[in-house]
Order: sequence, then C-alpha cells, then structure tokens
Amino acid sequence: MFELLLCSLFTILPDYLFRRYKQGKRIGKEITLFSVWYELRYGIVGCAILTITLIATIFYFHPSTMNVSSFFRTVTILPEKGGRVVEIYVDNDQVVAGGDPLFRIDNRVEREAVAMAEQRIAEIRAQMDVTRADLAVAEGNVEQARGAYNQVRDELEVKADLLSRGNNAVSRREVERLEVSLTTRQGGLNAVLASMTVIETKLQSLLPAQLANAQAALRSAEAELSKTVVRAGVAGKIQQFALQVGDYVSPVLRPAGILIPEKDGETIYQAGFAQIATQVVKPGVITEVTCASLPFEIIPMVVTDVQPVIAAGQFRPTDQLLDITDRARPGTFLAKMVPLYPETIRDVPLGSKCVANAYTNTHDQLEDPDIGTGRWLFLHMVQTVGAVHAVLLRVQALIWPIQTLVFAGH
Repeated sequence: MFELLLCSLFTILPDYLFRRYKQGKRIGKEITLFSVWYELRYGIVGCAILTITLIATIFYFHPSTMNVSSFFRTVTILPEKGGRVVEIYVDNDQVVAGGDPLFRIDNRVEREAVAMAEQRIAEIRAQMDVTRADLAVAEGNVEQARGAYNQVRDELEVKADLLSRGNNAVSRREVERLEVSLTTRQGGLNAVLASMTVIETKLQSLLPAQLANAQAALRSAEAELSKTVVRAGVAGKIQQFALQVGDYVSPVLRPAGILIPEKDGETIYQAGFAQIATQVVKPGVITEVTCASLPFEIIPMVVTDVQPVIAAGQFRPTDQLLDITDRARPGTFLAKMVPLYPETIRDVPLGSKCVANAYTNTHDQLEDPDIGTGRWLFLHMVQTVGAVHAVLLRVQALIWPIQTLVFAGH
C-alpha cells in the first residue's frame, strides 16, 4: 500500500491534475466512476508498472523475513539408569551450578555392590597378611632343610675322605648311607625352596592382581552408585521440574525436567530468508531487526555467516526411493546475525519472534572510478529505495504491538 501511494504521486496524481486543470474535465461530469479508467488509463497503468517495479526492486535488493529468532539450548534432566526417586535436592525455577545434585534414586543394590567390593578387598588384604606369615614359615623351613643338608654333606665329606685313606674306622656301607641321606636332604631342600617360591609368587603376583581386580570392581561399583545421584551437567535454571519422591524416572521413558543453561558468549540470531535473496544476503550485510518482546525498538545487526546448504534438500537413505514432489516446499536459507551493539538486546529474551530487513550496500561499487553512468544511477536507486524498506520496518514496529494487543486480543 505504501509503495502504491508513493507511485501514484508520480503517475495517477499528475494525470488527474492535467485532465482536471489543463483539459478542464470535472469530477462527476467528464470524470466519473465509469470513465475513470479511460480518463486516467495512462496514470493507472504507469502507477501499476512503477509499483510492481518498485516492490520487486525493494524486496530483491533489500529482502525481509519474519522468520527470525535467537535459539537457545536446553538440557533434558535424565538419570543414567532407571530407578525410583527417594530424595530431591532442588526446586523448580532454581538456579544451579554445574555439578550440583538434583535428586537421588534408590541405590540399595549399588550400595550392596560397593560393600561387597570393599569386603573382597579386605579379604584379599587378609590373604596377603596370611601369605606373608606363610612365607616366613617357608623361609624357616628352608633354613632348617639347608642346615640338615649341610650337616649330612659335611659328614659325608669327612667319612669319604677317611675311607679314601684306608681308615678302618669308616665302612663303605656307612658312606653309601650318607650319600643316600644327602640325596634325600637335597630333595627336601628343593621341596621347601619350591614351596617358598610358590608363596612368593602368590604374594608378589597373584594376590596383587586379585587386589587390583577387586579395586577395579570397587571403582565400578562406586561409579554405579554415583549414577544414582543425578547432577547438573552445566550451570543454569531448572524448568518443568515436577518430580516427587516415589516417582520412577528412566533415561528412555520419563525425564525429570529441563535445564536451561546460562547464556555464554555472544547472542546469535538466525534468520530464514527466501532463496531468491541468496545472492544478496552475504556475510557483512547490515540488517535491522524488530522483536515482539521489545516493541517500538529497531536493533541494528550484521550478518556474520550464511549456511552453505538449504535444509529442505537434505535426505537420509531409506528403503524407499525419494520422490521429488515430496519436497515441494522450497525452504529458506539460513543467515546468522549478531547485534552491532550488544547492549541493545539485553531486554530481548532468547527465542523471541522477530522481523528482519537486510540492506544491500552499494557504496564500494559507487566509489569505482570506472563505473558507467547507467550503473551509477541504478546503484543510487537501489541504495535510495532501501530507505523505503527501512520506513516500512519502522511502521511495522509501530503497528505490531497495536495489532497484537487490540486486534488479536493477546
């Protein structure tokens, strides 16, 4: 409507003034409701052509969209394992820090597993103490067997020496008996040495391995026990938290609530422009935004990034062939924007519904010394009609609250 009124000032109005004051035709006489088309046909046709041209130029070089919002992340409060709630530590709408406990589910089985693991560790440590005592006994047996062996060996050496010298005090039968006894003592010594080696191996390798395994089982049981206390992964505010003691929660069937993380970093607004504006909306383009949650305010922004693909064209391989008619909706391309002045969006809640205008900047092209006259005029015209769209955005910012409160009754 604004464009039509503007164009009529240069077409229909001059046509009417010419016919009214130059040709002397009067409204209600020569210019009637039935003759208005014939009398003002040049102005009406010119107005229609100029209006269509102006609208097409404005919306192509200065595109707008009503699909603008600042998305935010939510974290579902879920336990790592299902169970019945026995204790709740927080309330709805409470602000929590990362790591704060939220609620606890029944952990009797997990506590028993921890107790069994601790008991197993104590049992192995006791076995290690007993094995050390057995090792001391084995060492004593080794010393005893070695002493007996040395005694028989020394006696054998003395009597064998006397026998070799022909001393009648020692018989060959006695020497042979001592040799057999020495062999027996050697076997006994080897047996107690092997027994001591078994005990040392058990103390140095087997029992430490069993202890490490039991400690690992304890850590696993403690980890399972810790899963029964659900904690906040990040700092934020709890919403829709209606949990009661006795409720059953599950990571699949029933979440406990939602955690809205604290806003960190720069707020990014995402706008979905029509595909025809792909060649116009580029990183660095200046935009203006007005939001329903901040009436009568225009927020200047700049496009920082443009998504290289259009979401409507994505597909996932399935067992059915894709029919292109199922993708009749053209979809929009995504542009990411940040405010030029961060303080201007402090009062805008995340997720607000907004409207945005993007403006083509032709200043760099106009500064080209080799630019032609026709292109110079065209670029000036493109830059000028951007003011019309800026006025339309401000009119929309004025009408939006009235339309919402009065006509929509919200």
